[in-house]
Amino acid sequence: MENQCVGLAERIGLPFAIKRIRPRVPWRWLPPALWPMPLATLEPAGDRLAPPWPRLLIGTGRLAVGPVLAVARASGGATFTVQLQDPRVSADRFGLVVAPAHDRLQGRNVIATLGALHGVTADKLAGARRTFADGLGQLPRPRVAVLVGGTNRAYRLGPAEARALGHALAALARTSGAGFMITPSRRTGAAQMKALAGALGDAVAVVWDGRPPNPYLGYLAWADAVIVTADSVNMTSEALATGAPVHVAALPGGSAKFRRFHDALARHGYTRPFKGVLESWRYGPLDETGRVAGEVRARLGLA
Repeated sequence: MENQCVGLAERIGLPFAIKRIRPRVPWRWLPPALWPMPLATLEPAGDRLAPPWPRLLIGTGRLAVGPVLAVARASGGATFTVQLQDPRVSADRFGLVVAPAHDRLQGRNVIATLGALHGVTADKLAGARRTFADGLGQLPRPRVAVLVGGTNRAYRLGPAEARALGHALAALARTSGAGFMITPSRRTGAAQMKALAGALGDAVAVVWDGRPPNPYLGYLAWADAVIVTADSVNMTSEALATGAPVHVAALPGGSAKFRRFHDALARHGYTRPFKGVLESWRYGPLDETGRVAGEVRARLGLA
């Protein structure tokens, strides 16, 4: 979620600072409407929110709602507030609310995005392509970035599912000669990655082991195609910044929100299901972050 805020701030182009707040108990357990003095509920261990108040404040997550609104009041309306994700209070209380279209949030100051906001840009991809050229440029083509998520409230990605994905990649390598660039997420788990790697057989693959530098942008930059597990809205959205075909690998589970998200991307021609083969199609890279940044700049009189 922080990456979404930072990605938007970078595209807006104003100097910014990151504030990580920690509300006290019991306020963190209660709806924002029940916080009588939101700025006084913050623990000293987190960052303080104090004057001088900023021109722009971008917040995300339920725990940020009360403090964001409190800063707007304390500034006398001078701070323009942008809340990412559904705040679960009236959107009219913010300058702008940015929520994924699959949340079905509506309002005069609501921007619905097809994908998640992020910081992946064409310039960053070009830089990563140069940085990781020695390690990735020699892989056999087609080069396939494999973005592995993990179990969440909607999907299950255990060792068995990871092993099945590994077998599918091994079969794809035999039929297409593909080389793989595989990265886990924070949710993946060591057992899952061990199962996936063990199933690859003789497939040519580089697998990130968690040690710096993080090659994630390099994988995206060098990818002729991308395979991403269905559990991650963020990684799917970031993959769509490449313009390369993005294949979504199904997992057990799902939810209505995730189905709306994936159905919308497929309907607009951005993604297709991964069925064991690589398909080829074209689309313009999805840049929802740039669209939202343009709207914020316009409302601040910067456009």
